[in-house]
Amino acid sequence: MRISQLFLPTLREVPAEAEVISHQLLLRAGFIRKAAAGVYTFLPLAWRVIRKIEQIIREEMDRQGGQEIMMPIIQPAELWQESGRWDVYGPELFRLKDRHGRDFCLGPTHEEIITALVRQEIRSYRQLPQLLYQIQNKYRDERRPRFGLLRGREFIMKDLYSFDRDEAGLEVSYQKMYEAYTRVFTRCGLKFRPVEADSGAIGGNDTHEFMVLADSGEALVVFCPDESCGYAANVERATSPVQRDTVEEETSQPLKLVDTPGMHTVEQVTAYLGLNARRIIKTILYQTEKGVVAALVRGDRDVNEVKLQKVLDVLRLELADAPTVEKITGARVGYAGPVGLQNVRLVADDEVMLLVNAVAGANRDDAHLVNVNPGRDFVPHMVADIRVVRAGDPCPKCGALLRETRGIEVGQIFKLGDKYSRALGATYLDERGQSRPMIMGCYGIGVTRTMAAAVEQNHDEDGIIWPVSIAPFHVVVIPVNHKDEQQMNLAEEIYQELQAGGVEVVLDDRAERAGVKFKDADLVGYPMRITVGNQAVQTGELELRYRATREMQLVSREQIAGHIREYIDRAVRVL
Repeated sequence: MRISQLFLPTLREVPAEAEVISHQLLLRAGFIRKAAAGVYTFLPLAWRVIRKIEQIIREEMDRQGGQEIMMPIIQPAELWQESGRWDVYGPELFRLKDRHGRDFCLGPTHEEIITALVRQEIRSYRQLPQLLYQIQNKYRDERRPRFGLLRGREFIMKDLYSFDRDEAGLEVSYQKMYEAYTRVFTRCGLKFRPVEADSGAIGGNDTHEFMVLADSGEALVVFCPDESCGYAANVERATSPVQRDTVEEETSQPLKLVDTPGMHTVEQVTAYLGLNARRIIKTILYQTEKGVVAALVRGDRDVNEVKLQKVLDVLRLELADAPTVEKITGARVGYAGPVGLQNVRLVADDEVMLLVNAVAGANRDDAHLVNVNPGRDFVPHMVADIRVVRAGDPCPKCGALLRETRGIEVGQIFKLGDKYSRALGATYLDERGQSRPMIMGCYGIGVTRTMAAAVEQNHDEDGIIWPVSIAPFHVVVIPVNHKDEQQMNLAEEIYQELQAGGVEVVLDDRAERAGVKFKDADLVGYPMRITVGNQAVQTGELELRYRATREMQLVSREQIAGHIREYIDRAVRVL
């Protein structure tokens, strides 16, 4: 491809709406253009990257026995009502009616459709297992689409569904996909980490997220530094044992009311009373469809709302507003406490139950209670792990102190069990002729998100640094002086030779200064750049520059094609 003919509208300035580096660079380098909030057009270079990611995915899904199909984007409401998710999924579900008034949705995921398909076609255990997948657009009406392709309303996703006879079969399918995902992201040239995760709206039991490690990642991951342990989890799912050895040995003291005028935050109360935040019982009120609940954690902790929602088994969990807090507690926000709190379910983190002579809000303005002792002064309705785990907490497997990093979720695998097969009646007859529900798994990869994550992880101040395996083109050939006929002819020869040898190459034949071409090459992120200047014409030695390392070397005209071919083959070899 000649750049003079390539649709590549680069930008010099950073677009104002672009918050993260992948959004900025994909816009500036001419890969994407915004059509609406969270909706993007993919230009030629982006589409080349996407197709390469898709091809890697297809090869690895097929390697594990996956069969590609294509399911409809428009899904009938009846199936979602049958599974119980029509009302549960919430406002992220794009809903529409046809001309006859029938309800449909745009597919955010395809559990209902695939289960309905399989229940019609599979009757016997002899037809199992099955691994069926597709790569297509998905739609989720995000409340606040942001970060470009990292959180959009329309995106490309690969989703595979496994159907097995039993849990043992599901374990085999799950491990196949775990291995396949590891290979996919390795072949895409990404640094990633599989972590335990929460299953969210998809449901099911065990699940792992595959996180591309990047400082800009939305997700916080905690992991064990001991590689032989291998524990890693999204903080939404992470657990850590209670550190009982940190509990002070004290004798419980009588409950006492103290004035704390204007002190309504943990920081203010601890400073005013001269206490460590670990001695505070933080009481946070939430509204749910089952009523108001109060979550209790230590003052140095935060409530893990994902854990809390699970233990409460509620569909809606929102912070109570100020009028609700005042109505329930009789005090302004910041003075809530568990002692004497009426008509509210108390859920205490298990660390709270170990506190002795703690401090909590008094449910009256400008006052706190000291010497609060769980079990004596209040009894929670439920005790559970509802805290956010953080770096420095002990690993739940080996006890080493956890560390943390940030990541971008690019894939997730779920053990669904019989959640959908029971609801939708997907059964088979076993060897004895008995009807049993199929055991399912679900496995997704965000294709467009993977492209954005690759940019988040691979860039510098000059632009994108594409991993060779997913780069839109491998090499750019740049003649220094477009008016020099010898340079242009030599550049054309090299371009034609590389192209004939199967190298994905572009020729920058524009009537531009060399500096402009070099800047654009760095911005776009071609893995290699061949510069054709006077030296190349006079000596036959070409300057070859590697984008990732900025290393330059001279390669003879005769060896350049073989040298580049060898470099590409090394970088993209199938594992």
